[in-house]
Amino acid sequence: MLFIEYPRCTTCKRAKQWLLDHQIPFEDRNITLQNPTEQELRDWQARSGLPLRRFFNTSGKLYQSMNLKEKLPTMTDEEQFALLASNGMIVKRPIVVTEDCVLVGFRPAEWEQALL
Repeated sequence: MLFIEYPRCTTCKRAKQWLLDHQIPFEDRNITLQNPTEQELRDWQARSGLPLRRFFNTSGKLYQSMNLKEKLPTMTDEEQFALLASNGMIVKRPIVVTEDCVLVGFRPAEWEQALL
């Protein structure tokens, strides 16, 4: 299982602790050091069944400073994937990738159902 996080993010810290508490092994990946590629994001979005907008960190400073709330509705999917792949701080986190599922954000009930 791949756990993608921003180590200073409090939600990521809670999610990581949840994995440790449930003794779920994972490979850790810092999103700022190794940003998801456009192909990874395409694959994860398709496998997650989530709309592409759920992959954006809407509460992040970069999202807000770039005025993405206004820009995203006019962008193509290709443009949005390229934008997400350009900077890990735009990507919603944590992301968990397993053989069976892709989880975006930390929702304990959702994680319990998918991972336990």
